[in-house]
Amino acid sequence: MLLASWCRVSSHLARASHKNLFRRQLPLLTVVNNRLFSEVKDEVDLCVIGSGPGGYVAAIKAAQLGMKTVCVEKNATLGGTCLNVGCIPSKALLNNSHIYHLAHSGDYQKRGIEFGDLKLNLPKMMDQKSSAVKALTGGIAHLFKQNKVTHLQGFGQITGPNEVAVFDPSGQGVKHVVKTRNILIATGSEVTPFPGIEIDEKQIISSTGALSLESVPEKMIIIGAGVIGVELGSVWSRLGSEVTAVEFLGHIGGVGIDMEISKNFQRILKKQGLKFKLDTKVTSASKTADGKVKVNIESVKDSSKTDELLCDVLLVCIGRRAYTDNLGLEDVGIETDNRGRIQVNEKFQSTIPSIYAIGDCIHGPMLAHKAEDEGIICVEGIAGGPVHIDYNCVPSVVYTHPEVAWVGKTEEQLKEEGVQYKVGKFPFAANSRAKTIADTDGLVKILSDKETDRMLGVHIIGSVAGELINEGALAMEYGASCEDVARVCHAHPTHSEAFKEANLAAWAGKPINF
Repeated sequence: MLLASWCRVSSHLARASHKNLFRRQLPLLTVVNNRLFSEVKDEVDLCVIGSGPGGYVAAIKAAQLGMKTVCVEKNATLGGTCLNVGCIPSKALLNNSHIYHLAHSGDYQKRGIEFGDLKLNLPKMMDQKSSAVKALTGGIAHLFKQNKVTHLQGFGQITGPNEVAVFDPSGQGVKHVVKTRNILIATGSEVTPFPGIEIDEKQIISSTGALSLESVPEKMIIIGAGVIGVELGSVWSRLGSEVTAVEFLGHIGGVGIDMEISKNFQRILKKQGLKFKLDTKVTSASKTADGKVKVNIESVKDSSKTDELLCDVLLVCIGRRAYTDNLGLEDVGIETDNRGRIQVNEKFQSTIPSIYAIGDCIHGPMLAHKAEDEGIICVEGIAGGPVHIDYNCVPSVVYTHPEVAWVGKTEEQLKEEGVQYKVGKFPFAANSRAKTIADTDGLVKILSDKETDRMLGVHIIGSVAGELINEGALAMEYGASCEDVARVCHAHPTHSEAFKEANLAAWAGKPINF
């Protein structure tokens, strides 16, 4: 029995190689309660692996439902990619770079705000970003303590259907063994590498490096014009870099964006100074002797059309992949697909009923709020509650300026499905609030069922699209018609009136103010 336990642990240690975690000589482990581990924890109801938006929210909800809960996190701080090197720091830089751009471009002077000696203090801007991250990650630790969630730092590996071994991040062996009734995998995702291009996070960078550059590059090339690419491209373009995005697809904004919205979006960003090379792929990249990065590209449609681009910094933004390596999945019989994702049922259970998975490591859009909802619904299901989520009502947001947001179906999807639909639009140029703040780029576009008037999709470009899209998500979640929304009194003057007017156009054929 004891020998079998040691053999099983040894096999895990031999196979694991992530970031040299287990390559160091391991110390002799002591025998505690007939097991070769350094410490054995009491049995708990739920062990969550990962403390990103999905994991930490799930752990807190489980504790609130009365479960004895443990959350295992390999990093020194809680919050996962989103809070540490993703959503939160990027939004800080997006906001502050936009303020700088308004001042630098002369927009403030047009508003009667005059000043001189404008300077960019990049280290100070980075400090503000870091302060926001520190406050929020520290806030999770406080919430764990408040809700009595046990936090274990280390690399969590599943060693059985009801057991998680927690390895010391420094490679010093097993710190804890958690015996648990249920396991929830919420390990999120990681940057997808580009074959043949080595990231050094200084000159050839990932999204992580793009959040911590020490100076503004004269020229930046981005591989990928999806959500992350255009957001980070906007940041450095506003701060003075000449930014060119090379995109394999024929449009910007990534998968799921409505094509009419994408074209409008590209026009607006181009006006702001960003350059795009669409239907183009990067074939290779290398550093030059004079300190530049040479990027070789070719046309997707005609491989004979090639070109070379030079830049100071190359940002690789080709997407993210599920972070499921070295979790011990194969040892308990859980398979992953070709993108590393875990297959789950409607209750988020894997092929092992006691092991669940949510967020970026399962199928669906890689969105923090999607992971949060899945985490809550999953643990409610474990507690005996109903399990339901309508993925058609999960919104997406691009936090450029103007923002781009959508929920539900695009025109292209409705055509492909053969659905008869109506379109209602209203431009922010005709919206009183947008006019008063001199920020009129964009529109609200509503798609509805031609026969029933039920809202099928909402697509927005505008300064507050990320906030306004939630009105559309709420309406769709409750099966509202465009008439329902059009007859709801909206405060004046607000951006939300554009949403009402677009619904009026979809239902009655015409808005009032355009």
